Amino acid sequence: MKTVPKTILITGASTGIGYGAARQFAQKGYTVFAGVRTTADADRLRAELGPNVEPVLLDVTNATTIEAVARQLTNRLAGSGLGGLINNAGIAIGGPLQEQPIDVIQHHFDVNVLGVLRVTQAFLPLLGARADHPVAPGRIQMISSVNGQVAIPFMGAYVGSKHALEGISHSLRRELQLFGVQVVIVGPGAVKTPIWGKGTNIDRYRDSLYFPAMQWFAKQVKQSEENGLTIDYLGERLVQIHEASRPRIRYAIVPKPISGWFIPRLPHRLFDRIISQLSGLRKGINK
Repeated sequence: MKTVPKTILITGASTGIGYGAARQFAQKGYTVFAGVRTTADADRLRAELGPNVEPVLLDVTNATTIEAVARQLTNRLAGSGLGGLINNAGIAIGGPLQEQPIDVIQHHFDVNVLGVLRVTQAFLPLLGARADHPVAPGRIQMISSVNGQVAIPFMGAYVGSKHALEGISHSLRRELQLFGVQVVIVGPGAVKTPIWGKGTNIDRYRDSLYFPAMQWFAKQVKQSEENGLTIDYLGERLVQIHEASRPRIRYAIVPKPISGWFIPRLPHRLFDRIISQLSGLRKGINK
């Protein structure tokens, strides 16, 4: 009987969810290939996470680095394969869609959607999407967000990219049934991770009519992050999902069930009114 090798590739592993996942998988005895973008981060992960973590220089927007790592792991795992891929690398930069530069919006899709596809295509042969794979097929986890189902103001580029990621993941899951490679969507809620701190600098919109509502939004994001899930808890859950004999299609991992179950099921008009009342996003408020 073929078994799944205890090897896993995690993108965006220098901080946040990816870092927590790398630590938890390594502690469980997996060989973790941790994708980072700088040699400084690679050196830091080696020092902090131990010998089970092997950093690889991987930029999901750069096909050259992806191809280089794919060749490296193909040689490293000769006669075996890759047991799992966690597509975690992502960005989130806030701003009103009316005013956010198109190149910033495009960058969200380049990282959060096309970056995922670049990496997935490159490593699918190692995961078992080929004839005569020597081991059992691996599993892909797509790190989406609660915002892959819930649209909030001032995060439209991020929300759109995560909705796109979830749609692509469903299509990919159905296609890869041919090889037995499973695709699982993971939609975390608020997490104590630097992605939000990086993405909610609203000073550039100080002269915008949206600015008062954006101040409310930034405050909510900060409070959510402070009360969010820890990266180690998320890492533990990702290990459990990887090892589950019959994984769900989608996991909503949220600190408060109301945000993961109730809000996505609200009628759109009702959610519009709630957001309008809480944020001040209603006609005439700036007059």
